[in-house]
Amino acid sequence: MSLLEGISGLFQKSLKNIDWVLFFATIPLIGAGLLTMNSFIGDNYFFDKQIIWVLISVTVFFILSFLDFRFLKRTDLLVVLFLLSCAVLVGLLVLGSVTKGAQSWIHFGGFSFEPVDPIKILLIVILAKYFSRRHIEIAHIRHIIVSGLYASIPFLLVFFQPDFGSAVVIFSIWLGMVMVSGVSKKHLLLVFVLIIVSTLFLWFFVFVPYQKDRIMSFIHPVADLSGAGYNANQSTIAVGSGQILGKGVGYGTQSRLQFLPEHQTDFIFAAFAEEWGFVGILILFVFWGVLMWRILVNALLGATNFEMLFGMGLAILFMSHFIVNVGMNIGLLPVTGIPMPFMSYGGSHLLTEFVGLGILMGMRRYNRAAHRDTIKNEFLGV
Repeated sequence: MSLLEGISGLFQKSLKNIDWVLFFATIPLIGAGLLTMNSFIGDNYFFDKQIIWVLISVTVFFILSFLDFRFLKRTDLLVVLFLLSCAVLVGLLVLGSVTKGAQSWIHFGGFSFEPVDPIKILLIVILAKYFSRRHIEIAHIRHIIVSGLYASIPFLLVFFQPDFGSAVVIFSIWLGMVMVSGVSKKHLLLVFVLIIVSTLFLWFFVFVPYQKDRIMSFIHPVADLSGAGYNANQSTIAVGSGQILGKGVGYGTQSRLQFLPEHQTDFIFAAFAEEWGFVGILILFVFWGVLMWRILVNALLGATNFEMLFGMGLAILFMSHFIVNVGMNIGLLPVTGIPMPFMSYGGSHLLTEFVGLGILMGMRRYNRAAHRDTIKNEFLGV
């Protein structure tokens, strides 16, 4: 009986350590995606499968929230995981299945998985470990270079699949974590100069024609409405047609009549906006704001710089997906195939998102109560 009481007490204590505001902020986002999928014409294939992935992902979230993740600071473990992830990405270039023009998926019968999603979490852990051990001497430019090398390997392997959208997210994770690590402004300016030079190099020597077409369709969206600019044009039409209050659930003509492509994945935000309008978008953004706020709060209360940097990196990951997806849905950014977190159909990205939040909750179990200024000073090494 005492053993059962001990297990029960441990379970209740672990539940108390979960940030319930953060968890419940994800529910409306998931619900918005499911409701939009369920409003499509025909059967509920996407809705039914997504329900299963939601249940799996939430279960994994609670399991991970019970664990102590200080073992992630072990260098030998991270080296092994990094080498394995790179091997998987190399294997994809040779044996991966091509989906939507990118060789980035592993298919097992009716099951599909995109390995780059969990690799984004792994990269956050690696960079958090690297910067947390060097926060006092972070102003030295060599740490920008070394951390860039860690990120450049998965970046290049993903880029040549080619999965331009995920490559952009990997780059954003690295750049964001460099910025929050306390790098000097002089070196940060040098980073931006290198970014510009690299972009010019990629445009003239690396980008293939279809990638250039996507960028040019962003600059001149009306130049090729039946070709490269079709997806972006239909998406902006769907968003604009929602007006203030939307057309109502199930009455979004762009998605129901199949004008809007990939309305269950890449363009689910546009499908939602058409049905719910500007007011619905504002409510959606409020829950997004709550989610990001709680992630950052938990990051600032991290036990060490490692936990703090992991939380910051997780926030950067979510915001990168959010900004890129919304941007391409409203015609402000090129179409890159990045899903909307918690809303878009798909198991690998949804599971990865809850894995990241579950790790953050596990770290919350041994966080510290400290004054925010004290934490900030330690974080910046001042």
